Amino acid sequence: MRRLAGLLKTKESELPALLDELQQMLTGRGLALVRTDSEVSLVVSPQAAEAVREAYQADLEKDIGDAGSEVLAIVLYRGASTRAQIDYIRGVNTSSTIRNLLSRGLVERIGNPEDGREYLYRPTVELLAHLGVRDTKELPEHEKITAEIAAFETSPQENAAPDNNHESAN
Repeated sequence: MRRLAGLLKTKESELPALLDELQQMLTGRGLALVRTDSEVSLVVSPQAAEAVREAYQADLEKDIGDAGSEVLAIVLYRGASTRAQIDYIRGVNTSSTIRNLLSRGLVERIGNPEDGREYLYRPTVELLAHLGVRDTKELPEHEKITAEIAAFETSPQENAAPDNNHESAN
């Protein structure tokens, strides 16, 4: 609550009245506020929860497509990779594909120890278990494919910059 008051540039004592007003504005719109003495969170309202869950489930039931398979192959064989590295290898912007894989629990986002401004994406334990491997080194032709990816990344490319305006095969 203290942080929220600071962000809103208001007194912490004025916050409960403001939150009451916001809660009234949200009524019937699919969102609600959950509050404790020290925290507040914007959540899906109980009335909208089922519709949101069904829409989310329907999205998860869709095939991940070629783009999703390619991104998974990159993070499985290359290892933890930044979005820029994945974009470079695929040659297109992969933002929506990565979001899709994150929401499905197939990849996870972790901080990049070399650059705090970006994230690394890596396969989840659940993905490895689904594939029936304990470690990515157990994947078929791991050494060969890893070497090919490394060679691709170190060789000069004619079209080195990915087209960040379009994502193919989603």
